[in-house]
Amino acid sequence: MRNWIGIFFLTAVLAAVGCGTQPDAEPAVESQPQAVDLFNGVDLSGWDYFLVEPDVAMEDVWSVQDGILVCKGEPLGYLFTKEKFTNFRLEVEWRWAPGTEPGNSGVLMRITGEPRGIPKAFEAQLMSGNAGDIYSFHGLKMDGDPARKSVTEGHELLGDFVGLKKIEAAEKEPGQWNLYEITFDGPNLTVFVNGIKVNEATDADVLAGSIGFQSEGGEIHFRKIRLTPLN
Repeated sequence: MRNWIGIFFLTAVLAAVGCGTQPDAEPAVESQPQAVDLFNGVDLSGWDYFLVEPDVAMEDVWSVQDGILVCKGEPLGYLFTKEKFTNFRLEVEWRWAPGTEPGNSGVLMRITGEPRGIPKAFEAQLMSGNAGDIYSFHGLKMDGDPARKSVTEGHELLGDFVGLKKIEAAEKEPGQWNLYEITFDGPNLTVFVNGIKVNEATDADVLAGSIGFQSEGGEIHFRKIRLTPLN
């Protein structure tokens, strides 16, 4: 009996010592969100569209040529993701078609509401010479530097909208590739063009919406459309 008690006591002691020398468990590591390519360079799967001329097909305006998304610019409308996003980092490479007259377009974010020529959304401007300007259309709220801010009410195409002019110009000559780096995190919107910070906004409405690209005059090309969700 004494032998069994001794063995039991010794086993308990060794178990306690063993538990005390176990290494601390590794802390749980949260997985980081992964960047996704919204444009696969092959086709327009994952995308939908709206045009003010309903008889015009998507492929008459948007097409994929040699890995490049080509937008002819007419008629007025936009291409948009079927998936919706709220907080993200977005990288977009664009250029105006070489040898042509540059025109107008825009990167649309948090698109919501009924489809229309220019939808309820935030826009990072792509009009040649104005890349870096940002807007909020059809009553969406946005604030920023009063010296660069404008407010317009009752516009026929844009409704009540807010604009923030860019801090400085950073886009390249028409025909050359440019890079937009856009971060939309909660109410804060920050915009870089070709590595230079050109604009920022605060107090923007926070809601989920599609990412889109305008057809608004002039042939424009896109090749890199990459989004990283932000938690």
